[in-house]
Amino acid sequence: MSNIFDEGLPKTPANHVALTPLSFIARTARVYPDRLAVVHGATRRSWRETYERCVRLAAALAARGVRTGDTVAVMLPNIPAMVEAHFGVPMTGAILNSLNTRLDAAAIAFMLDHSETSVVIVDREFSATMAKALAQAKVKPLVIDVDDALYDGPGERIGSVEYEAFIAGGDAGFAWSPPADEWDAIALNYTSGTTGNPKGVVTHHRGAYLNATSNAVVWGMPHFAVYLWTLPMFHCNGWCFPWTLAALAGVNVCLRRVEAKAILDAIREHRVSHYCGAPIVHSTIINAPAEQRAGITHKVSAMVAGAAPPGAMIEGMEKMGFDLTHVYGLTEVYGPASVCAKLPEWADLPVTERVRLMGRQGVPYTLQEAITVLDPDTMKPVPADGETMGEIMFRGNIAMKGYLKNEKATREAFAGGWFHTGDLAVMHPDGYVKIRDRSKDVIISGGENISSIEVEDVIYGHAAVMACAVVATPDPKWGETPCAFVELKAGATVTEAEIIEHCRAQMARFKVPKRVIFGELPKTSTGKIQKFALRERARSAAAIE
Repeated sequence: MSNIFDEGLPKTPANHVALTPLSFIARTARVYPDRLAVVHGATRRSWRETYERCVRLAAALAARGVRTGDTVAVMLPNIPAMVEAHFGVPMTGAILNSLNTRLDAAAIAFMLDHSETSVVIVDREFSATMAKALAQAKVKPLVIDVDDALYDGPGERIGSVEYEAFIAGGDAGFAWSPPADEWDAIALNYTSGTTGNPKGVVTHHRGAYLNATSNAVVWGMPHFAVYLWTLPMFHCNGWCFPWTLAALAGVNVCLRRVEAKAILDAIREHRVSHYCGAPIVHSTIINAPAEQRAGITHKVSAMVAGAAPPGAMIEGMEKMGFDLTHVYGLTEVYGPASVCAKLPEWADLPVTERVRLMGRQGVPYTLQEAITVLDPDTMKPVPADGETMGEIMFRGNIAMKGYLKNEKATREAFAGGWFHTGDLAVMHPDGYVKIRDRSKDVIISGGENISSIEVEDVIYGHAAVMACAVVATPDPKWGETPCAFVELKAGATVTEAEIIEHCRAQMARFKVPKRVIFGELPKTSTGKIQKFALRERARSAAAIE
Protein backbone atom coordinates (compact mmCIF):
# COMPACT_ATOMS: atom_id res chain seq x y z
CA MET A 1 0.00 0.00 0.00
CA SER A 2 1.34 3.40 -0.94
CA ASN A 3 1.88 6.04 1.69
CA ILE A 4 -0.28 9.07 0.88
CA PHE A 5 2.10 11.28 2.81
CA ASP A 6 4.94 10.47 0.39
CA GLU A 7 3.02 10.88 -2.86
CA GLY A 8 4.00 14.09 -4.63
CA LEU A 9 5.97 15.29 -1.60
CA PRO A 10 9.61 15.04 -2.70
CA LYS A 11 12.75 15.77 -0.73
CA THR A 12 14.34 18.78 -2.50
CA PRO A 13 16.97 21.46 -1.81
CA ALA A 14 14.06 23.66 -0.75
CA ASN A 15 13.02 21.45 2.16
CA HIS A 16 16.06 19.38 3.05
CA VAL A 17 19.62 20.61 3.72
CA ALA A 18 22.44 18.61 5.28
CA LEU A 19 23.09 19.61 8.89
CA THR A 20 26.55 21.07 9.41
CA PRO A 21 28.02 23.37 12.07
CA LEU A 22 29.60 25.37 9.24
CA SER A 23 26.19 26.99 8.80
CA PHE A 24 26.55 28.54 12.26
CA ILE A 25 29.51 30.75 11.38
CA ALA A 26 28.03 31.76 8.02
CA ARG A 27 24.84 32.93 9.75
CA THR A 28 26.60 34.71 12.59
CA ALA A 29 28.99 36.53 10.25
CA ARG A 30 25.93 37.80 8.38
CA VAL A 31 23.69 38.63 11.37
CA TYR A 32 26.29 39.76 13.94
CA PRO A 33 29.30 40.76 11.81
CA ASP A 34 30.70 43.32 14.24
CA ARG A 35 30.29 41.31 17.45
CA LEU A 36 33.53 40.26 19.11
CA ALA A 37 34.51 36.69 18.18
CA VAL A 38 38.10 36.14 19.32
CA VAL A 39 40.33 37.52 22.07
CA HIS A 40 44.00 36.55 22.15
CA GLY A 41 46.38 38.80 24.03
CA ALA A 42 46.00 42.22 22.40
CA THR A 43 44.24 40.71 19.35
CA ARG A 44 40.52 41.35 18.92
CA ARG A 45 38.61 40.02 15.89
CA SER A 46 34.95 40.29 14.95
CA TRP A 47 32.84 37.50 13.52
CA ARG A 48 33.12 39.10 10.08
CA GLU A 49 36.91 39.01 10.28
CA THR A 50 36.96 35.50 11.73
CA TYR A 51 34.67 34.16 9.01
CA GLU A 52 36.79 35.78 6.31
CA ARG A 53 39.94 34.20 7.74
CA CYS A 54 38.25 30.79 7.80
CA VAL A 55 37.22 31.16 4.16
CA ARG A 56 40.72 32.27 3.19
CA LEU A 57 42.14 29.21 4.97
CA ALA A 58 39.74 26.97 3.03
CA ALA A 59 40.63 28.68 -0.25
CA ALA A 60 44.37 28.40 0.36
CA LEU A 61 44.05 24.70 1.25
CA ALA A 62 41.94 24.05 -1.83
CA ALA A 63 44.49 25.84 -3.99
CA ARG A 64 47.11 23.39 -2.67
CA GLY A 65 44.96 20.46 -3.75
CA VAL A 66 43.05 19.65 -0.55
CA ARG A 67 39.78 17.95 -1.43
CA THR A 68 36.86 16.10 0.13
CA GLY A 69 38.10 13.12 2.13
CA ASP A 70 41.62 14.45 2.70
CA THR A 71 43.03 14.79 6.21
CA VAL A 72 44.41 18.05 7.57
CA ALA A 73 46.21 17.61 10.90
CA VAL A 74 46.75 20.46 13.34
CA MET A 75 49.03 20.56 16.38
CA LEU A 76 48.06 23.79 18.06
CA PRO A 77 47.29 25.23 21.51
CA ASN A 78 44.11 27.21 22.16
CA ILE A 79 44.84 30.10 19.79
CA PRO A 80 42.84 31.78 16.99
CA ALA A 81 44.30 29.52 14.30
CA MET A 82 42.77 26.54 16.13
CA VAL A 83 39.33 28.18 16.11
CA GLU A 84 39.72 28.90 12.39
CA ALA A 85 40.78 25.33 11.59
CA HIS A 86 37.44 24.04 12.91
CA PHE A 87 35.72 25.89 10.07
CA GLY A 88 38.29 26.41 7.33
CA VAL A 89 39.32 22.76 7.07
CA PRO A 90 35.81 21.25 6.73
CA MET A 91 34.84 24.05 4.33
CA THR A 92 37.03 22.21 1.80
CA GLY A 93 35.36 18.87 2.52
CA ALA A 94 38.52 17.73 4.31
CA ILE A 95 38.62 16.12 7.76
CA LEU A 96 40.21 17.93 10.71
CA ASN A 97 42.58 15.82 12.83
CA SER A 98 43.38 17.75 16.01
CA LEU A 99 46.53 16.23 17.49
CA ASN A 100 47.16 15.99 21.21
CA THR A 101 50.03 18.40 21.90
CA ARG A 102 51.43 16.18 24.68
CA LEU A 103 52.04 13.13 22.48
CA ASP A 104 55.50 11.94 21.51
CA ALA A 105 56.85 11.81 17.97
CA ALA A 106 56.21 8.08 17.48
CA ALA A 107 52.51 8.45 18.32
CA ILE A 108 52.17 11.48 16.05
CA ALA A 109 53.92 9.65 13.20
CA PHE A 110 51.49 6.75 13.53
CA MET A 111 48.51 9.12 13.37
CA LEU A 112 49.85 10.98 10.33
CA ASP A 113 50.34 7.72 8.44
CA HIS A 114 47.14 6.06 9.63
CA SER A 115 45.03 9.05 8.56
CA GLU A 116 47.02 9.60 5.34
CA THR A 117 47.52 13.24 6.28
CA SER A 118 48.05 15.66 3.38
CA VAL A 119 48.58 18.91 5.34
CA VAL A 120 49.99 19.65 8.80
CA ILE A 121 49.52 22.97 10.61
CA VAL A 122 51.85 23.20 13.61
CA ASP A 123 52.59 25.79 16.27
CA ARG A 124 56.27 26.59 16.74
CA GLU A 125 56.10 25.35 20.34
CA PHE A 126 55.58 21.81 19.05
CA SER A 127 57.81 21.96 15.96
CA ALA A 128 60.57 19.79 17.44
CA THR A 129 58.16 16.92 18.13
CA MET A 130 56.49 17.35 14.76
CA ALA A 131 59.84 17.39 12.94
CA LYS A 132 60.75 14.04 14.53
CA ALA A 133 57.31 12.65 13.68
CA LEU A 134 57.59 13.72 10.06
CA ALA A 135 61.01 12.09 9.83
CA GLN A 136 59.48 8.80 10.99
CA ALA A 137 56.26 9.01 8.96
CA LYS A 138 55.76 7.62 5.47
CA VAL A 139 53.48 10.48 4.39
CA LYS A 140 55.03 13.75 3.19
CA PRO A 141 52.42 16.43 3.91
CA LEU A 142 52.55 20.14 3.26
CA VAL A 143 53.69 21.72 6.54
CA ILE A 144 52.41 25.15 7.60
CA ASP A 145 54.00 26.93 10.59
CA VAL A 146 52.04 28.99 13.11
CA ASP A 147 54.26 31.61 14.71
CA ASP A 148 52.02 32.90 17.50
CA ALA A 149 53.04 36.32 18.84
CA LEU A 150 52.28 35.22 22.42
CA TYR A 151 54.81 32.40 22.30
CA ASP A 152 58.41 33.35 23.05
CA GLY A 153 59.91 29.95 23.79
CA PRO A 154 62.14 27.62 21.79
CA GLY A 155 61.14 26.10 18.47
CA GLU A 156 62.01 26.60 14.83
CA ARG A 157 59.82 26.90 11.78
CA ILE A 158 59.84 23.56 9.96
CA GLY A 159 57.33 24.20 7.17
CA SER A 160 57.42 25.75 3.73
CA VAL A 161 55.07 28.62 4.62
CA GLU A 162 53.89 30.55 7.69
CA TYR A 163 50.18 30.47 8.54
CA GLU A 164 49.44 34.20 8.19
CA ALA A 165 51.11 34.36 4.79
CA PHE A 166 49.32 31.17 3.77
CA ILE A 167 45.80 32.42 4.52
CA ALA A 168 46.59 35.88 3.13
CA GLY A 169 46.97 34.15 -0.23
CA GLY A 170 43.53 32.59 0.03
CA ASP A 171 40.56 34.04 -1.88
CA ALA A 172 38.10 35.74 0.51
CA GLY A 173 35.38 35.08 -2.09
CA PHE A 174 36.02 31.33 -2.14
CA ALA A 175 32.71 29.55 -2.76
CA TRP A 176 32.75 26.75 -0.21
CA SER A 177 29.86 24.30 -0.09
CA PRO A 178 28.20 22.42 2.77
CA PRO A 179 28.67 18.65 2.71
CA ALA A 180 26.66 16.70 0.16
CA ASP A 181 25.65 14.38 2.99
CA GLU A 182 25.48 15.28 6.68
CA TRP A 183 26.92 11.79 7.37
CA ASP A 184 30.19 12.95 5.76
CA ALA A 185 33.15 12.99 8.13
CA ILE A 186 34.05 16.32 9.72
CA ALA A 187 36.77 15.35 12.21
CA LEU A 188 39.12 12.60 13.33
CA ASN A 189 40.18 12.31 16.97
CA TYR A 190 42.49 9.62 18.26
CA THR A 191 41.77 7.96 21.58
CA SER A 192 44.57 8.03 24.12
CA GLY A 193 45.25 4.31 23.98
CA THR A 194 47.40 3.00 26.81
CA THR A 195 48.24 -0.27 25.06
CA GLY A 196 48.82 -0.71 21.35
CA ASN A 197 48.00 1.95 18.81
CA PRO A 198 45.25 4.48 19.52
CA LYS A 199 41.95 4.21 17.63
CA GLY A 200 40.87 6.94 15.24
CA VAL A 201 37.36 8.16 16.06
CA VAL A 202 35.57 9.50 12.96
CA THR A 203 32.76 12.00 13.59
CA HIS A 204 30.24 13.47 11.15
CA HIS A 205 28.72 16.86 10.36
CA ARG A 206 25.30 15.86 11.69
CA GLY A 207 26.64 14.81 15.07
CA ALA A 208 28.82 17.90 15.40
CA TYR A 209 25.84 20.14 14.59
CA LEU A 210 23.59 18.39 17.09
CA ASN A 211 26.12 18.23 19.91
CA ALA A 212 27.10 21.88 19.44
CA THR A 213 23.42 22.79 19.70
CA SER A 214 22.92 20.52 22.72
CA ASN A 215 25.80 22.28 24.51
CA ALA A 216 23.92 25.56 24.32
CA VAL A 217 20.55 24.11 25.32
CA VAL A 218 21.81 21.93 28.18
CA TRP A 219 23.90 24.73 29.67
CA GLY A 220 21.34 27.48 29.05
CA MET A 221 23.98 29.51 27.20
CA PRO A 222 22.82 32.94 25.99
CA HIS A 223 23.76 34.81 22.85
CA PHE A 224 27.16 36.51 23.13
CA ALA A 225 28.41 34.18 25.90
CA VAL A 226 32.06 34.84 26.81
CA TYR A 227 33.82 31.48 26.82
CA LEU A 228 37.32 30.88 28.20
CA TRP A 229 39.34 28.15 26.47
CA THR A 230 40.69 26.18 29.42
CA LEU A 231 39.62 22.92 27.76
CA PRO A 232 42.05 21.93 24.96
CA MET A 233 40.41 22.36 21.57
CA PHE A 234 42.21 19.23 20.40
CA HIS A 235 40.21 17.19 22.92
CA CYS A 236 37.02 15.98 21.16
CA ASN A 237 37.16 19.21 19.15
CA GLY A 238 36.82 21.16 22.37
CA TRP A 239 33.62 19.22 23.15
CA CYS A 240 32.17 20.90 20.01
CA PHE A 241 32.28 24.34 21.66
CA PRO A 242 34.06 26.07 18.73
CA TRP A 243 30.85 25.42 16.80
CA THR A 244 28.60 26.26 19.77
CA LEU A 245 30.25 29.68 20.15
CA ALA A 246 29.73 30.37 16.46
CA ALA A 247 26.03 29.53 16.76
CA LEU A 248 25.65 31.96 19.67
CA ALA A 249 27.89 34.72 18.31
CA GLY A 250 29.90 34.24 21.49
CA VAL A 251 33.43 35.25 22.37
CA ASN A 252 36.37 32.83 22.23
CA VAL A 253 38.85 33.95 24.90
CA CYS A 254 42.00 32.03 23.97
CA LEU A 255 44.45 30.74 26.55
CA ARG A 256 47.75 29.07 25.63
CA ARG A 257 48.42 27.63 29.09
CA VAL A 258 46.05 26.38 31.78
CA GLU A 259 47.27 28.00 34.99
CA ALA A 260 45.17 29.22 37.91
CA LYS A 261 46.35 32.85 37.81
CA ALA A 262 45.91 33.14 34.03
CA ILE A 263 42.42 31.64 34.26
CA LEU A 264 41.28 33.88 37.11
CA ASP A 265 42.82 37.00 35.56
CA ALA A 266 41.01 36.27 32.28
CA ILE A 267 37.70 35.69 34.05
CA ARG A 268 37.97 39.10 35.74
CA GLU A 269 39.29 41.05 32.74
CA HIS A 270 36.90 39.69 30.11
CA ARG A 271 33.97 38.89 32.41
CA VAL A 272 34.06 35.29 31.27
CA SER A 273 30.65 33.67 31.60
CA HIS A 274 31.50 30.03 30.78
CA TYR A 275 34.43 27.63 30.83
CA CYS A 276 34.96 23.83 30.81
CA GLY A 277 37.52 21.49 32.28
CA ALA A 278 38.41 18.23 33.96
CA PRO A 279 38.03 18.06 37.77
CA ILE A 280 41.72 18.87 38.30
CA VAL A 281 41.28 22.21 36.46
CA HIS A 282 38.46 23.27 38.79
CA SER A 283 40.35 22.04 41.84
CA THR A 284 43.34 24.13 40.77
CA ILE A 285 41.11 27.20 40.65
CA ILE A 286 39.43 26.73 44.03
CA ASN A 287 42.79 26.01 45.67
CA ALA A 288 44.51 29.07 44.18
CA PRO A 289 45.69 31.75 46.65
CA ALA A 290 42.89 33.96 47.95
CA GLU A 291 44.33 37.07 46.32
CA GLN A 292 44.11 35.41 42.89
CA ARG A 293 40.48 34.42 43.45
CA ALA A 294 39.41 37.84 44.73
CA GLY A 295 37.34 40.31 42.73
CA ILE A 296 35.16 37.96 40.67
CA THR A 297 31.66 39.26 41.35
CA HIS A 298 29.74 38.18 38.24
CA LYS A 299 28.15 34.78 37.59
CA VAL A 300 30.49 32.16 36.13
CA SER A 301 29.18 28.88 34.76
CA ALA A 302 31.62 25.99 34.93
CA MET A 303 31.24 22.64 33.20
CA VAL A 304 33.06 19.59 34.55
CA ALA A 305 33.40 16.16 32.96
CA GLY A 306 34.70 13.02 34.53
CA ALA A 307 33.69 9.96 36.41
CA ALA A 308 32.43 11.97 39.37
CA PRO A 309 33.48 15.44 40.58
CA PRO A 310 34.66 15.08 44.19
CA GLY A 311 32.36 16.50 46.82
CA ALA A 312 35.08 18.88 48.01
CA MET A 313 35.32 20.33 44.51
CA ILE A 314 31.56 20.87 44.21
CA GLU A 315 31.50 22.62 47.60
CA GLY A 316 34.54 24.73 46.65
CA MET A 317 32.87 25.90 43.42
CA GLU A 318 29.72 26.86 45.29
CA LYS A 319 31.71 28.88 47.84
CA MET A 320 33.30 30.85 44.97
CA GLY A 321 29.86 31.49 43.53
CA PHE A 322 30.53 29.43 40.39
CA ASP A 323 27.57 27.49 38.99
CA LEU A 324 28.74 23.95 38.23
CA THR A 325 27.24 21.61 35.63
CA HIS A 326 28.41 18.00 35.48
CA VAL A 327 28.52 16.25 32.09
CA TYR A 328 29.79 12.89 30.91
CA GLY A 329 30.90 11.42 27.62
CA LEU A 330 33.76 10.07 25.54
CA THR A 331 35.57 10.91 22.33
CA GLU A 332 33.23 8.49 20.54
CA VAL A 333 30.21 10.63 21.48
CA TYR A 334 31.77 14.01 20.64
CA GLY A 335 32.74 14.72 24.24
CA PRO A 336 29.79 15.30 26.59
CA ALA A 337 26.60 13.46 25.63
CA SER A 338 24.87 13.25 29.01
CA VAL A 339 24.30 15.80 31.76
CA CYS A 340 23.41 15.73 35.42
CA ALA A 341 20.40 17.97 34.81
CA LYS A 342 19.86 20.02 37.96
CA LEU A 343 16.31 20.31 39.28
CA PRO A 344 15.30 23.64 40.88
CA GLU A 345 14.33 21.94 44.14
CA TRP A 346 17.89 20.70 44.64
CA ALA A 347 18.91 24.25 45.59
CA ASP A 348 17.04 23.92 48.90
CA LEU A 349 18.75 20.67 49.92
CA PRO A 350 21.69 20.40 52.34
CA VAL A 351 25.07 20.63 50.59
CA THR A 352 25.86 16.97 51.27
CA GLU A 353 22.69 15.90 49.44
CA ARG A 354 23.38 18.29 46.54
CA VAL A 355 26.86 16.82 46.23
CA ARG A 356 25.40 13.31 46.05
CA LEU A 357 22.89 14.27 43.37
CA MET A 358 25.31 16.37 41.29
CA GLY A 359 27.97 13.65 41.30
CA ARG A 360 25.93 11.52 38.90
CA GLN A 361 26.38 11.29 35.14
CA GLY A 362 22.70 11.93 34.66
CA VAL A 363 20.45 11.83 31.63
CA PRO A 364 20.89 12.16 27.84
CA TYR A 365 21.95 15.42 26.22
CA THR A 366 18.99 17.21 24.63
CA LEU A 367 19.70 15.87 21.15
CA GLN A 368 21.14 12.50 22.17
CA GLU A 369 18.57 9.72 22.00
CA ALA A 370 19.40 7.68 25.06
CA ILE A 371 21.83 6.72 27.80
CA THR A 372 21.21 3.55 29.76
CA VAL A 373 22.86 0.88 31.89
CA LEU A 374 22.73 -2.64 30.43
CA ASP A 375 24.08 -6.02 31.36
CA PRO A 376 26.76 -6.33 28.63
CA ASP A 377 26.19 -10.09 28.32
CA THR A 378 22.40 -10.12 28.02
CA MET A 379 21.96 -6.52 26.77
CA LYS A 380 19.04 -6.17 29.16
CA PRO A 381 18.55 -3.10 31.41
CA VAL A 382 19.73 -3.47 34.99
CA PRO A 383 17.17 -2.72 37.73
CA ALA A 384 16.90 0.99 38.51
CA ASP A 385 17.84 0.38 42.13
CA GLY A 386 21.06 2.38 42.42
CA GLU A 387 22.91 -0.84 43.29
CA THR A 388 22.97 -3.30 40.37
CA MET A 389 25.96 -2.61 38.13
CA GLY A 390 26.04 -2.79 34.35
CA GLU A 391 27.73 -0.95 31.49
CA ILE A 392 26.82 2.57 30.38
CA MET A 393 25.67 2.62 26.77
CA PHE A 394 24.61 5.40 24.41
CA ARG A 395 22.34 5.46 21.39
CA GLY A 396 21.56 8.34 19.07
CA ASN A 397 22.80 10.86 16.55
CA ILE A 398 25.60 12.04 18.83
CA ALA A 399 27.73 8.98 18.20
CA MET A 400 30.73 8.49 15.95
CA LYS A 401 30.66 6.99 12.46
CA GLY A 402 33.16 4.44 13.77
CA TYR A 403 36.88 3.77 14.09
CA LEU A 404 39.06 4.58 11.08
CA LYS A 405 40.29 1.44 9.28
CA ASN A 406 39.14 -0.76 12.17
CA GLU A 407 35.94 -2.62 11.30
CA LYS A 408 36.34 -5.15 14.12
CA ALA A 409 36.57 -2.48 16.84
CA THR A 410 33.64 -0.61 15.28
CA ARG A 411 31.43 -3.72 15.28
CA GLU A 412 32.33 -4.43 18.91
CA ALA A 413 31.65 -0.84 19.96
CA PHE A 414 28.15 -0.91 18.41
CA ALA A 415 27.20 -4.50 19.27
CA GLY A 416 23.51 -4.90 20.02
CA GLY A 417 22.57 -1.50 18.64
CA TRP A 418 24.21 0.50 21.45
CA PHE A 419 27.59 2.18 21.85
CA HIS A 420 29.49 0.40 24.61
CA THR A 421 31.46 2.82 26.81
CA GLY A 422 33.31 0.34 29.02
CA ASP A 423 32.21 2.33 32.09
CA LEU A 424 30.46 0.44 34.89
CA ALA A 425 27.50 2.17 36.48
CA VAL A 426 24.14 1.88 38.21
CA MET A 427 20.76 3.32 37.27
CA HIS A 428 18.99 5.29 39.99
CA PRO A 429 15.21 5.15 40.46
CA ASP A 430 14.87 8.69 39.04
CA GLY A 431 16.52 7.60 35.77
CA TYR A 432 19.91 9.20 36.46
CA VAL A 433 23.02 7.16 35.69
CA LYS A 434 25.89 7.00 38.19
CA ILE A 435 29.34 5.66 37.30
CA ARG A 436 30.88 3.21 39.69
CA ASP A 437 34.12 2.70 37.75
CA ARG A 438 35.85 1.94 34.50
CA SER A 439 35.77 -1.82 34.02
CA LYS A 440 39.57 -1.87 34.08
CA ASP A 441 39.70 0.24 37.27
CA VAL A 442 37.55 -1.95 39.50
CA ILE A 443 39.67 -3.46 42.30
CA ILE A 444 38.81 -7.07 43.14
CA SER A 445 39.97 -7.80 46.68
CA GLY A 446 39.21 -11.21 48.19
CA GLY A 447 36.39 -11.63 45.67
CA GLU A 448 34.81 -8.28 46.57
CA ASN A 449 34.53 -5.50 43.99
CA ILE A 450 35.83 -2.13 45.18
CA SER A 451 35.04 1.05 43.25
CA SER A 452 38.18 3.15 42.99
CA ILE A 453 35.94 6.20 42.50
CA GLU A 454 34.20 5.60 45.83
CA VAL A 455 37.53 5.44 47.67
CA GLU A 456 38.82 8.53 45.85
CA ASP A 457 35.75 10.54 46.80
CA VAL A 458 36.38 9.81 50.47
CA ILE A 459 40.06 10.79 50.21
CA TYR A 460 39.16 14.02 48.40
CA GLY A 461 37.17 14.93 51.50
CA HIS A 462 40.39 15.34 53.50
CA ALA A 463 41.28 19.03 53.83
CA ALA A 464 44.94 18.49 52.82
CA VAL A 465 44.24 16.67 49.54
CA MET A 466 44.57 18.44 46.19
CA ALA A 467 44.19 15.39 43.94
CA CYS A 468 44.13 11.64 44.34
CA ALA A 469 43.81 8.39 42.42
CA VAL A 470 43.25 4.87 43.67
CA VAL A 471 44.44 1.80 41.76
CA ALA A 472 44.87 -1.89 42.39
CA THR A 473 48.14 -3.22 43.75
CA PRO A 474 48.98 -6.96 43.87
CA ASP A 475 48.48 -8.62 47.25
CA PRO A 476 49.57 -12.21 48.06
CA LYS A 477 46.57 -12.82 50.33
CA TRP A 478 43.71 -10.83 48.78
CA GLY A 479 44.79 -10.81 45.12
CA GLU A 480 44.45 -7.03 44.91
CA THR A 481 44.12 -4.20 47.42
CA PRO A 482 43.62 -0.46 46.95
CA CYS A 483 46.70 1.76 46.70
CA ALA A 484 46.14 5.51 46.95
CA PHE A 485 48.30 8.14 45.24
CA VAL A 486 47.81 11.56 46.80
CA GLU A 487 48.89 15.05 45.72
CA LEU A 488 48.70 17.55 48.58
CA LYS A 489 47.65 21.18 48.53
CA ALA A 490 50.48 23.71 48.70
CA GLY A 491 51.81 23.93 52.26
CA ALA A 492 49.66 21.05 53.53
CA THR A 493 51.05 18.09 55.47
CA VAL A 494 49.44 14.77 56.31
CA THR A 495 50.75 11.27 56.98
CA GLU A 496 49.91 7.96 55.38
CA ALA A 497 48.39 6.79 58.68
CA GLU A 498 46.14 9.86 58.83
CA ILE A 499 44.79 9.27 55.32
CA ILE A 500 44.14 5.61 56.12
CA GLU A 501 42.37 6.50 59.35
CA HIS A 502 40.30 9.12 57.49
CA CYS A 503 39.13 6.35 55.14
CA ARG A 504 38.45 3.85 57.93
CA ALA A 505 36.08 6.29 59.55
CA GLN A 506 33.91 6.47 56.41
CA MET A 507 33.93 3.11 54.64
CA ALA A 508 34.15 -0.64 55.06
CA ARG A 509 37.63 -1.78 56.08
CA PHE A 510 38.17 -3.97 53.01
CA LYS A 511 37.86 -0.83 50.83
CA VAL A 512 40.47 1.17 52.76
CA PRO A 513 43.82 1.69 50.96
CA LYS A 514 46.59 -0.45 52.37
CA ARG A 515 49.18 2.01 51.14
CA VAL A 516 49.29 5.76 50.44
CA ILE A 517 51.98 7.24 48.18
CA PHE A 518 52.46 11.03 48.12
CA GLY A 519 53.64 13.11 45.18
CA GLU A 520 52.52 14.90 42.02
CA LEU A 521 50.15 12.79 39.95
CA PRO A 522 50.83 12.19 36.24
CA LYS A 523 48.15 13.84 34.12
CA THR A 524 47.15 13.99 30.48
CA SER A 525 47.01 17.28 28.59
CA THR A 526 43.28 17.43 29.35
CA GLY A 527 43.88 17.16 33.10
CA LYS A 528 42.91 13.51 33.50
CA ILE A 529 45.01 11.48 35.92
CA GLN A 530 46.94 8.73 34.14
CA LYS A 531 45.91 5.67 36.11
CA PHE A 532 47.76 3.29 33.82
CA ALA A 533 51.04 4.91 34.90
CA LEU A 534 50.05 4.70 38.56
CA ARG A 535 49.15 1.02 38.20
CA GLU A 536 52.69 0.38 36.96
CA ARG A 537 54.14 2.31 39.91
CA ALA A 538 51.93 0.40 42.34
CA ARG A 539 53.02 -2.95 40.87
CA SER A 540 56.68 -1.93 41.01
CA ALA A 541 56.34 -0.82 44.63
CA ALA A 542 54.66 -4.11 45.55
CA ALA A 543 57.40 -6.12 43.85
CA ILE A 544 60.12 -4.34 45.86
CA GLU A 545 58.45 -5.02 49.21
